[in-house]
Amino acid sequence: MDLRPYFDELERFADGQMSLAEQEAFELRLEQEDALADAHAAYEQLTADLRWAAGHDTLRLRLQALDERMNERGTALDRAQHLASRRQRRQVVLVALAGVLLLATGVAAWYFSRPERARPASSWQAYYRPDPGPAVTAALLTTNPLFAEALDQYQSGHYPAALHSLGRVSPATVGADTLLYLRGLMLLRQGQGNAAQLYLRRVGAGSSPGELARRARYHLGMAYWQAQELAPALTELRAVAADSLNPYRASAQQAVAAGVLEAR
Repeated sequence: MDLRPYFDELERFADGQMSLAEQEAFELRLEQEDALADAHAAYEQLTADLRWAAGHDTLRLRLQALDERMNERGTALDRAQHLASRRQRRQVVLVALAGVLLLATGVAAWYFSRPERARPASSWQAYYRPDPGPAVTAALLTTNPLFAEALDQYQSGHYPAALHSLGRVSPATVGADTLLYLRGLMLLRQGQGNAAQLYLRRVGAGSSPGELARRARYHLGMAYWQAQELAPALTELRAVAADSLNPYRASAQQAVAAGVLEAR
């Protein structure tokens, strides 16, 4: 129905804006005027519908906000669980890496501290026992200064200079075998194993082996070894190892026992 003719009165009555006399008069009219009573009933229904609609919309908005908060909370929980899972995986990886590092450290410590059981050294220098030659004495400096100079240069590691000085020494003042022996030693120490063999083989040739010849045989074996002639090197060193009078017997025995000169 059309509420407009009564709307102001109905609104004032519903809001309690009428005086007591106006309110009593309005209530009397409601009893007497059917049109006003119908308008009042329609107005009450309208306001009730509006209140319901407003309350329903408020509830809908509240439910929607609650859903959004729940969604946000679920997203936050998922993110927190993901971060916790990733942190846990990282910790597992770090623990595994620490274990691997600890194991590697232990293996390295064992490797470097273990007793040496590696295969014997195969280089001739590992078994070589050098001969320093005769001592340079004051008497030698006086009687044979050229020979003393050659010995001093040899013992100082100046092998080319020592060879040059030795070439100026007369065999009559020293002895041919001594010069051959020392020249072989110098060439050997200079890394010229092939050239050293030529001189060391001639020491004591044609006579019974003496002290110098026994020494020369050991250095000859080492000269062969230096030149990678392993078979003759083994032959010479075996002979030295079997000679109880050779001063290099122990060194030769060690080289032979190592087996590094055996044919492979």
